[in-house]
Amino acid sequence: MNEQQLIAFFEDIHRHPELALQETRTSGKVREALAATGVEFLPCSLPTGSIAVIRGAKPGRTIGLRADMDALPITEESGLPYASEVPGVMHACGHDFHTSAVLGAALLLAERRNELAGTVKIVFQPGEETSEGGHIMAREPALQDVEEYYACHTYPAFPAGMLGLKTGPVMAAPDAFTITIRGKGTHAGNPHFGVDSIPAAAALILSAQTLITRGKDAFEPAVLSFAHLQAGNTWNIIPEEVLLEGTLRTLDEDLRKTLRRRLGEMAEMIAKAHNCTSEIRWDIGPGPVMNDPELCRYAQSLAREMGFDVAPQANTMGGEDFSEYLRDVPGLFVRVGTGGGYTNHHPKFTVNEKALWPAARFFAELALRRAGI
Repeated sequence: MNEQQLIAFFEDIHRHPELALQETRTSGKVREALAATGVEFLPCSLPTGSIAVIRGAKPGRTIGLRADMDALPITEESGLPYASEVPGVMHACGHDFHTSAVLGAALLLAERRNELAGTVKIVFQPGEETSEGGHIMAREPALQDVEEYYACHTYPAFPAGMLGLKTGPVMAAPDAFTITIRGKGTHAGNPHFGVDSIPAAAALILSAQTLITRGKDAFEPAVLSFAHLQAGNTWNIIPEEVLLEGTLRTLDEDLRKTLRRRLGEMAEMIAKAHNCTSEIRWDIGPGPVMNDPELCRYAQSLAREMGFDVAPQANTMGGEDFSEYLRDVPGLFVRVGTGGGYTNHHPKFTVNEKALWPAARFFAELALRRAGI
C-alpha cells in the first residue's frame, strides 16, 4: 500500500462511520487489507475487534500497536467531498485517522518481516468512545505477552507532520456521576407543605466547586463539571426530586478517590441540611494515560532522526481508554499533528491527510526498532 492508497482507505472509512461496538464494516475493511499480505489474526472476543500479528524472522520482544475505530453520534458539517454518508454519525475524533495510520504501519511492517526481530501485535479496538472496548481488549489472552504499547491521537493544535510527545500524564481519568436529591413534591404556591429539592440541588452545584478551588492542592489538576440537570415538568409544581449528572476528571489516582468520596459526602450533608435525601452513583471510567519516560525519550529521538518536528503535547482533561493497556505494561500515547482548525468532537472537525503516511511510517519504524531491542 502506498500513500495514495492509504488516503483512499481513510476516505472510505470516513464516509462510512460506525458507532461504538458496531464497527462491522470498518473492521472488515481492515481485515481485508491485512489478509491480502498474509498477516495472521489472533482470537478476539469482541465481534468488531481484530488482533493481527506480524512475526519477525528473528527472536525479539513483543510490541503492541493500538488503534480505535468507532465514530460519534454527530451530524457532520465539514463540507468534505468524502463526508459521512451515515445520517447523524461522523468521525469527529479522528478514529478513522488512527485506524488508517496503524493499518499503514502494519502493512509496512509486513513488507519488512525479514528485518523484524520479535513480534508486533496490532490491535484494532472497537468502542473507545464508551470506554468499553479498551477494558475488554486489553485483557484478551492473545495480548498478555505484549511488553510495550503505542497509540496515536489526532491533534488539531499542531500542523501536519508535527508530533506531540511528553512524559507523565497526558489524558485524564474520566469518571461520570449521577446524583439524585429527593424531597417531597407539592404545589408551588404552598411550598411549606412539601420539601423543595431544587434549592438543595442549587446549593450542591455551587458548593461542589470548592472541592476544586479549596479542597486540593492548586497544582494538582482536576475538573468537576455538572452537565445535566433535570427537575420537574411544569411551572407550578415543586418536584419530588432533582437529577444531576456530570463528570470528574483527574490525573492522580489518590486525588481521584478522595474527590469521589468528598462529593458523595457533600451531596449527603447538603441534602440533609435541606431536609432532603441524596443518592450518588458513579460510572468509573478508565484511568489516566501515563506516558513512560524512557519510551518517550526514545520516540522523541527517533522522530527527530526521521525528520519530524517534535513538541510537548498540551495537557488535557479528556479521557482515553488506552490507559487500560498500561495497567501493567509501559506505553506511549503520541499526538499526531493534523491541523484542521476545529477541535475533536466538533461537527466541522477535519484532519489534514498529509499527516497520514508520515504517521504510518513513524509507528512502523518505532515498532520495528523496539521489537529488536
